[in-house]
Amino acid sequence: MPDIVLKVENLWKEYRLGVVGTGTLTHDLQRWLAIMRGKEDPSLKIGGVNNLDSKGDDYVWALQDINFEVKQGEVLGIIGKNGAGKSTLLKILSKVTGPTKGQIKVKGRIASLLEVGTGFHPELTGRENIYLNGAILGMKKWEIAKKLDEIIDFSGVSKYVDTPVKRYSSGMYVRLAFAVAAHLDPEILIVDEVLAVGDADFQKKAIGKMKDVSQDGGRTVLFVSHNMLAIKSLCSSGLLLVSGQSVEQGPIAHVIQAYTEASDSNRVSSVVLHKESGGYTIRSINIENSDYGKFDIDKDLVVEIVVSSDRKDTLINVNLFFSTMDGVVIFATCSKAQAVEETEYKYQCTVPSNTLNDISYSLSVMLVENGDKVVHDIQDILTLEGVEPKRESGWLGRFPGLIRPMDYQWRREKI
Repeated sequence: MPDIVLKVENLWKEYRLGVVGTGTLTHDLQRWLAIMRGKEDPSLKIGGVNNLDSKGDDYVWALQDINFEVKQGEVLGIIGKNGAGKSTLLKILSKVTGPTKGQIKVKGRIASLLEVGTGFHPELTGRENIYLNGAILGMKKWEIAKKLDEIIDFSGVSKYVDTPVKRYSSGMYVRLAFAVAAHLDPEILIVDEVLAVGDADFQKKAIGKMKDVSQDGGRTVLFVSHNMLAIKSLCSSGLLLVSGQSVEQGPIAHVIQAYTEASDSNRVSSVVLHKESGGYTIRSINIENSDYGKFDIDKDLVVEIVVSSDRKDTLINVNLFFSTMDGVVIFATCSKAQAVEETEYKYQCTVPSNTLNDISYSLSVMLVENGDKVVHDIQDILTLEGVEPKRESGWLGRFPGLIRPMDYQWRREKI
């Protein structure tokens, strides 16, 4: 029986909302001394209670009583909606942050790819960062040199490997960072959804590499993604997080089914985000003519995205992706690239009636600057369900397929 290389027991993580400090070192010391002496916190709000067991709305549990174990060579898929606690869990496993309580038992070295550029020094070249990351993992210089050519070749950035990485695009960053993490022989490889930044060919290449290191190399992989197709093809087991709690563990097919059912039960027609990146904020996404995400397939479907800009003299276009619930992209559409000013814009996309079928769809949104820079990439933000209206007699039933474009032109003539 394979060895257990990672075991998580009773893991909790708490964060405090708002400003943690008082604003000055003197007041922070006064506060600490008062609490140590059992006196009232002088920085409490008026009427507040100095009771650590009664934390009110100023504290939030990002993770609550998480328990699981991973065997050598196993690929574990961690899935859940945005804000479920996936990235927090990976940061704790990677020792970026510590747990509030609970313990983690690890056998072997961990290599993590959590965010674009994590572990890279921007002033160093790609080659120098390869050696730096290897040293952090505890490898000898000759061990890194032995893998150097293979890493550079896999990353596809050989032309720029002696250029400081601060001049790399986000895609180049990810390609090199993944190549380093996957080739320096860690016992456990942790990969967050940063691979979404890379192009389709590299994503396919990266998933193939993760399969190789787990099946042939006996390495353990923890993989977070909103792409259910990638999760299903790569992972053997899964962990579903909902609001910081583990609600399903086991074979990956069962976990994906539980995730789909949870998405269906929490379906909404709009979401308010205020998600800022690169000078642009996606404020809201709304399905105008739907009821809790359900829409009549005989009527036009109108998607509205509100974007505000702090930039000007740049071109922006909004992309929409319609996918099945297991991650297969059915089609994508994008707005015309137009110049922006420092103001707010409302984008509307109308999907003609009888294009979508009576199944569930996942909607993703991407914001692109100047045709090649991805500013926002929000996966699976809304779940939609097409509803077949009642038909007159003679209707043969539902049409098969993922979409149902009914407006194709038919013609009949005698011959």
